[in-house]
Amino acid sequence: MTVPAAPLPGRPTPAVGAVCFKGEDVLLIRRGTPPLAGDWSIPGGRIEFGERTEAAALRELMEETGVTARLIGLVDVVDAIFTSRASGDVTRHYLLFDFAAVWLSGDPVAGDDASHAEWVSPERLAAIALWEETRRIIEAARAMVSAL
Repeated sequence: MTVPAAPLPGRPTPAVGAVCFKGEDVLLIRRGTPPLAGDWSIPGGRIEFGERTEAAALRELMEETGVTARLIGLVDVVDAIFTSRASGDVTRHYLLFDFAAVWLSGDPVAGDDASHAEWVSPERLAAIALWEETRRIIEAARAMVSAL
């Protein structure tokens, strides 16, 4: 099996996110690398060639935060499309498979391409600058976890 070294130009890159809860708190990271370095996000990243989406979500969660979790289900699939400020041309397109998860073990420690990882309370979450789509996914995941 051959693993592509990078996303194919002109095609969306499949990626995952894990919206992990410990009680009411959600696990967030600050991105350490572009795109969006320094921005708050849910843990996640590219799906590796031959890897199932669920396995990728749990792997990315562990790599970026040191936390293990149980997946509850798929929250949604989101298009993250980045454009050039100068030309308006599409520069990157990620197809994000976002999963709801419940914490099992581990304390958040930033790893891989995260510069910071921590549990964030609902009150604090309201004050953090987030992409509106990320906020929507977190609230949809919270509803899934609360229904358990």
